[in-house]
Amino acid sequence: MTPTSGDTGWSRGRLLGILAAAVAVALLLLAGVGYVTYRALTAAGAGTGTSPAAPVTAAGEPATDAPEQAGPGRRAAIAAAPMLRVQASDAREGQISTEPAPAITVPSPDRTGPRGVATGYPATPQGALAQLAAIDVAVLQAMSIPVTHQIHEAWTTGPGEPGAWVMTENVQVFLTAAEQSGQTKTDTLSVTAAPAAGQVKGLDDDDWVLACVLLDVRAGGTEDARIAYGHCEAMTWAGDRWLIDTTHDVAQAPSTWPGTDLAARAGWRTWASTGDPRD
Repeated sequence: MTPTSGDTGWSRGRLLGILAAAVAVALLLLAGVGYVTYRALTAAGAGTGTSPAAPVTAAGEPATDAPEQAGPGRRAAIAAAPMLRVQASDAREGQISTEPAPAITVPSPDRTGPRGVATGYPATPQGALAQLAAIDVAVLQAMSIPVTHQIHEAWTTGPGEPGAWVMTENVQVFLTAAEQSGQTKTDTLSVTAAPAAGQVKGLDDDDWVLACVLLDVRAGGTEDARIAYGHCEAMTWAGDRWLIDTTHDVAQAPSTWPGTDLAARAGWRTWASTGDPRD
């Protein structure tokens, strides 16, 4: 960008604005919807609208037409079941609800796994949810194409190319929008991510969970550059840890501001951690 007459240069406020825009662009790549599509919709003044979320049973399973019998058909139906559609702006702001939000208690890790990802979670739905959050946090805080490829290779079952993973696309667009000079963010650009809410969309037997996490992502270490990002993945138990099951296409998760009525409608439950990973 060429400064215009009277331009005061790259002030702190201006940089924070650029970082906020970069985060919004990168993390709104929901279900493979590209930046061009997003800009086309917003330029036309069109939102994504809203539609009812798929009904959920008390056990957290979607009340869809999924086959009752366990197996690939049931898993595919759970993964594809639509979730609440929200507008892009819902990821950046929202009025906090006056009603106490329901919570979901998840276990804490007890060790570090491959590629520095926290692990040691139990073979429970909450354990699967916690593992997905740990994977996402590791990817977003590194903001590195090589690291994302390594994490994908270590924490997925395959098949599936690391470059086609939605988290890889998020990192790619963030680095491009933030005008980074390589495939890894510079040390001067800090990105933090933490789970704010979660939900279990569905179950199949004891070894497969469709888990969804709502992340609070910040760039530059300030609330001014902040966005909520919802991400769902199928998780499968593989001996001693949860892995992402890449054999099913997963419907996009709603990205809603944590603690709002809309977040509750979308099925999000406030994140609460235990001290004991076996609790």
